[in-house]
Amino acid sequence: MASRPVFIPDLDGQALVRTQTLDFRWFAGLSLSQKQKSVTALHQAAHAIPGINKVLEVSTKSTEPLGAALSAFNLCFAHSVLGHSLSVECAFQGSKVFKQGGPFTDIYAMSSREAKRDERLRVSGRLTGFDFANVQWPLEPQTAFYDWLYISALKHRADLADQLSEYSAFTDIEFSPQKSINCQAYSVALFVSLQQRNHLEQATESPAAFLRYLGSRPVISARQDDLSQGRLF
Repeated sequence: MASRPVFIPDLDGQALVRTQTLDFRWFAGLSLSQKQKSVTALHQAAHAIPGINKVLEVSTKSTEPLGAALSAFNLCFAHSVLGHSLSVECAFQGSKVFKQGGPFTDIYAMSSREAKRDERLRVSGRLTGFDFANVQWPLEPQTAFYDWLYISALKHRADLADQLSEYSAFTDIEFSPQKSINCQAYSVALFVSLQQRNHLEQATESPAAFLRYLGSRPVISARQDDLSQGRLF
C-alpha cells in the first residue's frame, strides 16, 4: 500500500485547492507500466470521493497525452527577455539561488532531465530563494514561485488548458509530501480554480498580484523592475 494526495479545485470555498490523501495499492517497480498501474489504483480510490468523476495524472507517467504534456518537464513557454523557449522545470531549477551560488541561468537552455540532474543544485549549499527575470522570490510561501511559473506558462497554452474542464481532480504519482514541496498536479488544480472563478488574469498579472490574491504577504524584491512589471511574458 501507498499514500498519495489528490488535488481538487475548490470553486466556492475559501481554499482554492482541497487536498485529500488516499491509500491505494502500490505496484513496485520502475517501469512505466508499473507506474501506470499505480496511477490506475490511485484514481480508483479517488473515485470514491463525492463529486470526483474524472481524474487526470499530471506527469510523464500519465496514460493520457494531456497529462504527459502538462508535466513540468514538457510544458514550455517563450520568454521575451531570454529570447528562447524553456520548460517550467528548467526555469525552476535554473532560478534557484543557494548560499554558495546561483542562479545558474545556463540551465535554462538545457533539457529538463539535464536541468534536474545538474550537480550544482546539490553542491552549492542551502537554498536561499529564487531569481527569475530579475525578480527575487523568497522561500515562503513554499510553493509560490513554482506555482506562479507553472500557471503563467499554462495560461498561454489554451490547447491544453481548455481540456482541463473535463477533470475534477489531479494527481502526480511521483509526488510524495514527505520528500518534495512543489507539485505540478497541485499547480494544475490551482490553475483550474483560478480560471473557473474568473480570477486567472487578475492573479497572474504580476508576481505581486499573484501573492496578494493568494493572501500571502512575504517580502519579494526586484533588482531592476518593480514587481508590478515582473510579468513572465
